[in-house]
Amino acid sequence: MLALASNGYRCIAHDRRGHGRSSQPWNGNDMNTYADDLATLMDTLDLTHAVLIGFSAGGGEVARYIGRHGTKRLAKAALVSAVPPLMLKTAANPGGLPIEVFNKIRLGCITDRSQLYQDLASGPFFGANRAGAKVSQGMMDSFWLQGMQAGHKNTFDCIKAFSETDFTEDLKKFDVPTLVLHGDDDQIVPIGAAALRSSKLVKNAILKIYAGAPHGLAETHRNQINADLLAFLQT
Repeated sequence: MLALASNGYRCIAHDRRGHGRSSQPWNGNDMNTYADDLATLMDTLDLTHAVLIGFSAGGGEVARYIGRHGTKRLAKAALVSAVPPLMLKTAANPGGLPIEVFNKIRLGCITDRSQLYQDLASGPFFGANRAGAKVSQGMMDSFWLQGMQAGHKNTFDCIKAFSETDFTEDLKKFDVPTLVLHGDDDQIVPIGAAALRSSKLVKNAILKIYAGAPHGLAETHRNQINADLLAFLQT
């Protein structure tokens, strides 16, 4: 956001319910409600010609927002390391991840979520488990802190929301220029069942693949992603 705002763009970040500085309601931790929360923000601020940029589960929020509320307030959209169209392996989505993967995350969340966030940060999220990776302690600590600030019930429910929600029909409703960015070494949201499929479902999507990049490329490849997003906004 700092890079885009420094180039003259008005940048607004909302904290998903239960996360960041949001309140932590018990209910509504699902993609439909996330999208409706975003719509409330957009309507309240009366935003027009906006560009929605969604990272990871946030990409699901962008997709479901467009699916439920359309693009009348939008100029463009961007999906970054995003979960659509569907993370879960099903008969119709054989390239997805088996339910056991998400059950393991749920177990970690219930058993010792602080350690879970440390393990994710020091392992697959930033690619710190790859040979030659340069992931700072500060980067890992920031990830842990953001996780621990969120509500326990909210983050637990969010696992189901980001993994089991099918965004296929939402993606088909995109009718604005859309940029899809993804690392080909994403160990959290593998590119095969995500960006490669999304870019085919979204009409005229622009797909950019970051060679060797992990899921958390907004940190590990910040200069590249800032340049790509800025170029996208300026076209």
